[in-house]
Amino acid sequence: MALAICLLFDRPTERVLRQLWQRLEARGVATPATHTHGRHVPHLSLAVLRSWDLDKVRASIEALPDAGPTTVQLDAVAAFRRGRMSLIPAVSSRLVARQEQVVEALGASEDELHKHYVPGIWTPHVTVATRVPLEQTPLVLEAAYEIVPLTATLTHAALVDAGTGTVHPLAVMP
Repeated sequence: MALAICLLFDRPTERVLRQLWQRLEARGVATPATHTHGRHVPHLSLAVLRSWDLDKVRASIEALPDAGPTTVQLDAVAAFRRGRMSLIPAVSSRLVARQEQVVEALGASEDELHKHYVPGIWTPHVTVATRVPLEQTPLVLEAAYEIVPLTATLTHAALVDAGTGTVHPLAVMP
């Protein structure tokens, strides 16, 4: 499947995002809460690998300096291909630099790195709904606009196996 290098939210932000998932699910909109294995956590991915060696990836990321917690302002909603809808943070140069540093540390080949995580193409996002049909888009927008703007704090990081939902905490915040 895929391995994501993720920044994870503090408890208050995670709670707000999970409540948003619950509101959407109650309205019949699919969210990460029920997508695939149902073990998804609210996150912002810096990179996604299509093939990987877990120990090698962990060593590469944990060799980076700890950049510490960061705050992002979630203030927009986007609709991506295949009906995925997300909250979009304002993009700071620090966030872009973090993403580029992670990709560089991974030394991933074109075949290993998911094409949407190539520096310069990457669009930071926090997924709130999956496979949204056009007629449900207004439901997602309405629910999202109830919580944005949202100042969100990313306090820790993990490697997340998208196929199983297994979260491997990292010792550093890349």
